[in-house]
Parts: sequence; structure tokens; C-alpha cells
Amino acid sequence: MVDSRHSALVRVTHWVTALCFLALLVSGAEIVTSHPRFYWGETGNDLTPTLFKLHIPASRKLVPTGYGYVLPDQNGWSRYLHFQAAWVVVFTGLLYAIFGFLTGHFRKNLLPGRADLSWRALSTSIVGHLRFQRPGAAEAWSYNVLQRLSYLFVIFVLFPLVIWTGLAMSPAFVSAFPATVNVLGGQQSARTLHFFVSLALVLFLLVHVGMVWFAGFWSLMQAMITGRAATTSAGRTMERT
Repeated sequence: MVDSRHSALVRVTHWVTALCFLALLVSGAEIVTSHPRFYWGETGNDLTPTLFKLHIPASRKLVPTGYGYVLPDQNGWSRYLHFQAAWVVVFTGLLYAIFGFLTGHFRKNLLPGRADLSWRALSTSIVGHLRFQRPGAAEAWSYNVLQRLSYLFVIFVLFPLVIWTGLAMSPAFVSAFPATVNVLGGQQSARTLHFFVSLALVLFLLVHVGMVWFAGFWSLMQAMITGRAATTSAGRTMERT
């Protein structure tokens, strides 16, 4: 027996975002490799002191990293792919947000109830995750409180912030909206914040994939691909995360 779990739009936006995030991760890593030094303020270059630096070889000879060699420079295609994938994520995110507000998706599926935010409920959920307890059958149709809070944080804080800091590094966008970068402290500050927000998203992705694998990879993949979750003959729904 199968029952509907995810709408078509949620599934499509999920996989489009996943593919674009993979492209952003690969291309972003190459962009960082071209200049693995970070600054704070408006300007920063090879001759200015760094806020911090990554101890990896660069792909440009003039960037001082302490290594006697440079990596292959792939900065051309990586920047093109990064910008293209970013705009796809922006429009996909807008579509998902409009859908979520119009259909009540956020309110019904992601917004925690008052009882869920109690210390007892939060502590129980935290302890369960720390003990690697498998989710119960009831969680097949609704997220637990930690999932709801983390998804809301990613959707409404991390994703807008990574887009904002990314746009703040664009000279064309900043020339039209200078306040977007001034609030952050300058373009180099925006680049540094963009790096840390990206790391937070990568951490979320690793935890998310790990929990999916732990809770039942194939059944959850089926739910996100086909929109339906399998149930046993006794009516117990297979676990998900």
C-alpha cells in the first residue's frame, strides 16, 4: 500500500536545489582555490593582511600561500557555473516560497506547535538523536521538532543569507543597491560571510544525508522521487527523516 507524501512541486524544487547546490559546491571550491585568503572590510589583495587563510595551494602564482607550486587554474568555467547555478537556486527558492505560503505548506509541515517547543519535547528529541534512535512510525508523516527548526533555519536564514552575500560581491548589483554590501561591512566582508554560511549549509547537508541513510535510505528516496511512502499491511508507515 502506498500513500501520498510529497507534492510534485516540493519534489521538483528539492532535486533542482540539490543538483544546483552540488554545482555550487564544486565550482565554489574551485573559486576559493584561486585565492584561499579571506579579509574583512571593502578591500583585500595579495599585499594586504588576511583575516584568515586556508592552508592549501592556490591556482594562481601571485597568491602567497607558502607552497612551491600552484594547482590548475579552472577559474573560468567555475565562475560561470557558479553564477548560473546560483540564479537557478534563486528562482527555484522563490517558487518554493510562494508555494509554501499560498498552500500553507510551511504552517502545516514545518512550523512547530507550542507543545513541540517545550523544554521536555526539545530535550527528548535531542537525546533521541544523540542516541541514534530510529524515528517512529508517526514521524513518517510529519517532521520532528529538530527537523522543523533546522529546515526553517536553512530556508529562511541560511539560504537568504548566502544569496545576499553572494549578490553583495557582484559589482553590477552593488552599484544599483550599495546598501546591501555596506550593511555587511564591505565586499571582502561579504565574501568571508559567504564562505562561512556555505560551510553551514554543507554541514546541514551532511547531517541531512546521514539521517536519511540512518532512517531508511531507499524508502525515503522513494518518497522524495515518487511522492509516496510505502506502508506495511498492518498500516505502519516506514520511517523517514
